[in-house]
Amino acid sequence: MTYQEQYYEDYYPAYDNRTPTGVEYLDRLFGGFRKGEIYLIAGEAGQGKTIFSIQFLKTGAEYYDEPGLYITIDEPSEDVKRGVRESLGWDLDTLENNQKLIFLDLRTHFKTYAKEEKISADPKDISKIIIEYVKKFGIRRLVIDPIAPLIITSHTDILWVREYMRELVFQLRKLKDVTTVMTSEIPTGENKISRFGVEEYLASGVIKLELFEYKGFVTRVMFIRKMRWIEVRPQKLYFDIYRYHGMYVYGPLTDFVRSVDQWWHVQKSYYTQYSQQTPQT
Repeated sequence: MTYQEQYYEDYYPAYDNRTPTGVEYLDRLFGGFRKGEIYLIAGEAGQGKTIFSIQFLKTGAEYYDEPGLYITIDEPSEDVKRGVRESLGWDLDTLENNQKLIFLDLRTHFKTYAKEEKISADPKDISKIIIEYVKKFGIRRLVIDPIAPLIITSHTDILWVREYMRELVFQLRKLKDVTTVMTSEIPTGENKISRFGVEEYLASGVIKLELFEYKGFVTRVMFIRKMRWIEVRPQKLYFDIYRYHGMYVYGPLTDFVRSVDQWWHVQKSYYTQYSQQTPQT
């Protein structure tokens, strides 16, 4: 038994109503997501939304016998698997061959949507396909990555978008034993929580991935903004992404700020001491 297998076996049996995320710090902090709820992972491009999603599914498939369904919308599933294999060293083929991890290119099911941007699939049609896969493979973890392409991107009526999302979420909530993660890409430079500004109101929890710069040092930040019915306060954590391990959270962002301040204090002390010892010319 590997260290990680022993870690999950020893720590998580007490959380009968939770779905561990696979990010150890989060699972120690609040036990993981509530089973059967819908969660939103938001952030600008390249912040780790897909890695979080795959790590969530991989953890369930490997350690909890919980088959996962990954729905990709805007890129082929083979590209996702190749990227994960090359960047993280995760070979998902075995899980897929054993039907523990199912990949579904959902956009190909809606040829009218693919050919004509102004036509969008009805949320009930989408949920019908998802439910079919859930029943067929006994799915317990679901990822939609990302959610935005399922909506008419040219639609400017925010009320229409809100109702579309509400109907889709309502249909997904019928999957009571399935924990769902949706990702949403935030346009670069915009101070938003989600693409359309409505997803966060419909999800039970929201985690925003972002970058943080302090005194010339940059780190990745995971902002736990909302966790309905879970005893955890909103907070910012700093993390990084490592090959084989995936996302690793170090701790509160304040620890990162403190470490940078200490580094600068050491550098300043060294510079002061060096200046005093160097003869003036």
